[in-house]
Amino acid sequence: MSPPIYINGKYFSKEDAKISVYDHGLLYGDGVFEGMRTYSNKVFRLVEHIDRLYESARAILLTIPMTKQEMIDAVKKTVELSGLSDSYIRLVVTRGSGSLGLDPNRTSDPQVIIIVDLIALYDRKYYDEGLKIITASTIRNHPAALSPRIKSLNYLNNIMAKLEGLQAGCMEAIMLNHKGEVAECTGDNIFIVKKGQLLTPSADSGILEGITRNAILELATTLQIPARETTLTRHDLLVADECFLTGSAAEVIPVVCIDSRPIGDGKVGPTTKQLMIEFKKLVVR
Repeated sequence: MSPPIYINGKYFSKEDAKISVYDHGLLYGDGVFEGMRTYSNKVFRLVEHIDRLYESARAILLTIPMTKQEMIDAVKKTVELSGLSDSYIRLVVTRGSGSLGLDPNRTSDPQVIIIVDLIALYDRKYYDEGLKIITASTIRNHPAALSPRIKSLNYLNNIMAKLEGLQAGCMEAIMLNHKGEVAECTGDNIFIVKKGQLLTPSADSGILEGITRNAILELATTLQIPARETTLTRHDLLVADECFLTGSAAEVIPVVCIDSRPIGDGKVGPTTKQLMIEFKKLVVR
């Protein structure tokens, strides 16, 4: 039996969990979401995720019909009812149902949905051997058009880049920004190691500042690994000593090949291995 799904204060089976086909989240991608992880029944950095959810909602003038504390309590209860110790959480808030047309003022009753289930983006072997990825021709949305800090339901930009990766036989793809600089991958942030220094695209590169990304930067400080947020180009990635990706669903996963070119010696590097181990320790504290 699948875990119950929370919709606006009530719980439903997977088969019975439904919202209106007139919901603007479905019709126009009008809504926001968060993806979170639980480890030993504890949600990793729950407060940070909830804060980001409410900031995203505020940015698009979407009023979430419950307080932050009520949302935190709902997430925790849904995790408890799921019976899953280690799980993935998808928290979604839609604009609500309304008439056809873009006008958000014609919508009502925003939908708050919490799904707790299992997820495995990548097979175990990729964590041991590393991913092969490509650079997509699809660029990130221009930040002046839509802020990358808004985690919205409209992921078509990322999906188009993901399709490029899949068609090339790769599980992930790098997305450049409008200036040709490295932004992030389709669902994960990206890091490289060069001459012992950890580098990752800065916020003004057009990225979503991931919760896991920030955790890795904090770990680097604790482990006294020099780390810096900066502008990166495709060239920087190709000549890097190591590369890895981070995300709530992916956690920390190494990259050993970009655009058919080996990164470093083509194997998972020592700094990446160290951070993977330390991240595992962090999430079970």
